[in-house]
Amino acid sequence: MDRAKLLVAVSALAAGILAAANAHAATVGPVDDPLGVVKIAKGQPITVGGIWVLSGADTALGLDQKRAVEVYIDEIGGQIAGHQVRFIAEDGGCNAEGGQTAATKLAANQNIVVVIGPSCSSEATPAAPILWKQGIAMIGTSSGAPALTAPNRAPGYAGFARTIPNDLGQAASDAKWMHDQLGCKTAASIHDGSPYAQQLAKAYGEAFRKLGGTMTNEEAIAPTDVDMRPVLTRIAANKPCVIYFPVFLTAAAQIVRQAPEIAGLDKTQLIGGSAVYSKDFIQAAGDKVVGVRYTSPDISAEAFAKGYPEFVKRYKAKFGEEPINGFHAFAYDGAKIAFEAIKKVAKTDAAGNTYIGRKALRDAIFATKGMPGLGGTLTCTENGDCQEFKFAVLQFTSADPNSYKPGTNPKKIYPAAP
Repeated sequence: MDRAKLLVAVSALAAGILAAANAHAATVGPVDDPLGVVKIAKGQPITVGGIWVLSGADTALGLDQKRAVEVYIDEIGGQIAGHQVRFIAEDGGCNAEGGQTAATKLAANQNIVVVIGPSCSSEATPAAPILWKQGIAMIGTSSGAPALTAPNRAPGYAGFARTIPNDLGQAASDAKWMHDQLGCKTAASIHDGSPYAQQLAKAYGEAFRKLGGTMTNEEAIAPTDVDMRPVLTRIAANKPCVIYFPVFLTAAAQIVRQAPEIAGLDKTQLIGGSAVYSKDFIQAAGDKVVGVRYTSPDISAEAFAKGYPEFVKRYKAKFGEEPINGFHAFAYDGAKIAFEAIKKVAKTDAAGNTYIGRKALRDAIFATKGMPGLGGTLTCTENGDCQEFKFAVLQFTSADPNSYKPGTNPKKIYPAAP
C-alpha cells in the first residue's frame, strides 16, 4: 500500500473510532452527555440492573449479594431522585456464557442506568464490555480478577469498578502467610481455568517465588472435573508443604474429599480460596471439611463497620435467615456507591422528569472518595478498585451444614482478634 492510501486508511479508521465513541452522544432536557442520557419520565422508576450467580452449586455466593442490594434499596425507602427504584437481577451462572447472556439482556434495556455485580470474574470478563458499549457502568461485588482493573485493561473495561478488593492483594498475602506463618518453602497450586482462579493462582506463584519459595506444581483442572486423583497424584510426587486451590465449590469439595486417599500428601496442607465460604461447601465436602482452611478478604463481623449488626438484623427480618455467604457487605457497598452517584448527577426539570448522563454517572462512581461503607472506607482509584484488601484465614470447625455461621463455622483463625 502506498503512503497516500495508507493515510486514507488510517484517517478512515480514526474517523470510525471517533464515530463509535460519539455514537451515543446526546443532549436530552438539561443534560448533555457524550455517552447518552437516560430520561426517566415523571412517575416512572429509575431502573438498576444486577448480575450474580443465582443457580447451580455457587448460588449462595450470588443470592447473598443480591439480597444485600435489596436491603440497601429498602433502607433508602425504595426510591432515589424522586423516583421509585426498579431492580432487575439476571443470573450470570458464574461462567462466561452466563455473564454474556445476562449482560446482553440488560444492555438491551435502554432504561438501565447502572449494573451492580457480578459475583464472578468469569461473568465480568465478557459482561463489562457489552454493557460499556451501551455506556452502562458496572460495579463488581465479588469479581476480583486483577485483569479487570489493570492499568493496561482494554477500553471496554473503562466502565468497570468494584467494591471487592483486587486479588493481587489476596495473592501477596496468601503467599506471605504460607511462607512466613506456616513455614512453607514449597507449594503447589491448582486453578480451574476461570479468570478468578487462574489469575489468582498465577499471582500467588509469582509472590511465593519472590519470597524464596519453590512452586513444585502449577496445575489446571476443568470446573466440571470430578476425579482429582490424577492431578493430586502428580502433586504428591513432589511432596509440597501446601496445596493452594482457589477454585469454586464443587471442584474444591472433590479436592478435599480425595486428597486423603493419595499417598504422599499426608503432611501436605490444603488451603482453599474464598469461593468455598458457604453452607453448601460443608455439605459437599462432608466429614473431610473439618479443619479445612481457606484464605479470603477479611469478611468477619469485626472487620466490618459498626453498623454491620444492624444490617444483619434487617437482612434476617427480610429473608428469614442470616447472611448465607461472605460477600454481602461488598454488594451493599456497591449499591451505596451506585445510588449516591445517581443522586449526584440526576437532574430533574420543572415537569418532574429526571435525566441521568451515562458518562457523568460513570465518572461519579469513579470519583468516590472516603465514603463510609459496610466493608470499609470506599475510595475508588482511576482504574476502578474501590476497596482496600484486608487479609484473613478461616477454618471449618464442623461437618454439620446447619452449624454454618460466619465467625463460628467457619471461624477466623488469622489474624488473631485484638
